[in-house]
Amino acid sequence: MTVSASTAFPELPSPSPRTGALSHLRVLDLSRVLAGPWSTQNLADMGADVIKIEKPGEGDDTRHWGPPFLTGEDGKPTRQASYFTAANRNKRSVTVDMSTPEGQELIRELARHSDVVVENFKTGGLKRYGLDYECLAAINPRLIYCSVTGFGHTGPYAARPGYDLLIQAMSGLMSITGHADAEPGGGPMKVGVAVIDLFTGMYATTAILGALEARHFTGRGQHIDIALLDVAMAVLANQGAGFLNANDVPRRQGNIHPSVVPYQDFPTADGNMLLAIGNDGQFARFCEAAGVDWARDERYATNTGRVNNRKALIAMLTELARTRTTAEWVTLLEANSVPCGPINNIAEAYADAHVQSRGLRIEQERYPGATPPAGQSVNQVVTAASPLRLSDTPPTLRYAPPALGQHTDEVLRDYLKLEPQQLEALRAKGVV
Repeated sequence: MTVSASTAFPELPSPSPRTGALSHLRVLDLSRVLAGPWSTQNLADMGADVIKIEKPGEGDDTRHWGPPFLTGEDGKPTRQASYFTAANRNKRSVTVDMSTPEGQELIRELARHSDVVVENFKTGGLKRYGLDYECLAAINPRLIYCSVTGFGHTGPYAARPGYDLLIQAMSGLMSITGHADAEPGGGPMKVGVAVIDLFTGMYATTAILGALEARHFTGRGQHIDIALLDVAMAVLANQGAGFLNANDVPRRQGNIHPSVVPYQDFPTADGNMLLAIGNDGQFARFCEAAGVDWARDERYATNTGRVNNRKALIAMLTELARTRTTAEWVTLLEANSVPCGPINNIAEAYADAHVQSRGLRIEQERYPGATPPAGQSVNQVVTAASPLRLSDTPPTLRYAPPALGQHTDEVLRDYLKLEPQQLEALRAKGVV
């Protein structure tokens, strides 16, 4: 089969009945790795019909970023990386080779009937395929087109590729993360997850929802330019504000807070705890519960005093913290409304009774009620639940993170009305 620009595709079917806040929306996901997929997973969790376009035979880069790998039905590790599952729940995977004219036309037709496109190619990367904003907006003026790049579409770095670790370094985030240089293990340190990618995905979600709201009034879509470096500079938050307004260049301080004391970890009789006292009332309650009179000492009664006398206070707190176990401190301080908790590893966090009560571990089957196809050894996939809790239109669970190309035939058949022989012809040519 040949798909040409003149091919007459039928109208897409009407959206399904409302099962989420965004169930009336269609999203074409041309992104991969983390920032873009994180955004589209947010939209998918809220009900949007998200079609993820992947390269035949390869797919999203993160399908191969392992170990760790998913476990097959035989209990053995597969070659399918668990990384992919973190950002691709509730999507349908369609394999299309966008380097072919036929593949480009398939994507254009899907975009023609979509509300949103999300992509994270380098600046200008999709123009050669006729899949850039200008080309797709010409056929769908209502389209919201979100571009996620490292440095944005303007400026001297626009052509550079951008990665989370690089952006953490360039933005100054690593300069304020980690122990102070004078301490053991001191030096710049990245955050334990790709936090700038994740923040970028959240900002992209916000921008998309804003553009959709604007479309209600203008009737037009628009282009969204989201850059990792822009996001990183924004989320420096109070640390950035301290520099901008007081010319104060923040330094690494480990787990302490630059403006609040005590707000850090302390060693206990059997491990460590985190004490997060955010105001003078909490400090007074802590002192009463712990049996010390520090809250009546003018050096420590106020947060400003505690910051100015940090060294002496932390030395006393460190000695005091070792007199009880972590569990004893948590029980004592929780009863007195003083924020305190254990420092868990991820296994301990998922074993926590509150985490379990909130249902934050989700199990899904890729092929519910059916036998997985030959060669597909992974059916059950576990993900972290969406934290978005909407009372009337809560997040929905429709699809597990999909196998590569799992929904190709389904989407192209139902949306573009391609016949089995047409699909086979495209598959024979490597287009899908």
